[in-house]
Amino acid sequence: MSSPILYRRRFIPNEITALKDDLILVQEDDLIITKWLTLRPRIDIARGISAYYIDKGFKVSKIYDKNDQLVYWYCDIIQTKFDSNKNTVLFEDLLIDLIFYRDGSIQIADLDELSLALEQRIISQEEGIYALRALDSLLKIIYRGEFHTLQERVNEAEQNYSSSSI
Repeated sequence: MSSPILYRRRFIPNEITALKDDLILVQEDDLIITKWLTLRPRIDIARGISAYYIDKGFKVSKIYDKNDQLVYWYCDIIQTKFDSNKNTVLFEDLLIDLIFYRDGSIQIADLDELSLALEQRIISQEEGIYALRALDSLLKIIYRGEFHTLQERVNEAEQNYSSSSI
């Protein structure tokens, strides 16, 4: 079977983007790992490798700058929708982000966007609850000192496919 076409949906702003240039490195039932360049030029970051932990409801990305220096690990809370007829995967960004810095500190971002999306019924209450539970699960992994288990899959894919160009 051919690789699926990947899409990202953002709710704020409301947009769906084809991730047509992302290179799929690993594809398993509950895990997709991709290598990518930023969609638009940015000063702070240039590229990354992302592991979509489909069954867990989050994406863990290793983010690099233009000098190939690690900037941080960035986690998006997501829900995933498959369309086997069209061979597509839609990753919906459920607004909450967690940044894991090199010094081990973390920052949770965009809870205000989640509140706004719930308030304006852009996302359902069920999606909001799902997002909060996925964040809770991710935080528990971090607080138990087990974030490295999520990083390992990204690092393995990066090492195994380092010569794969985007």
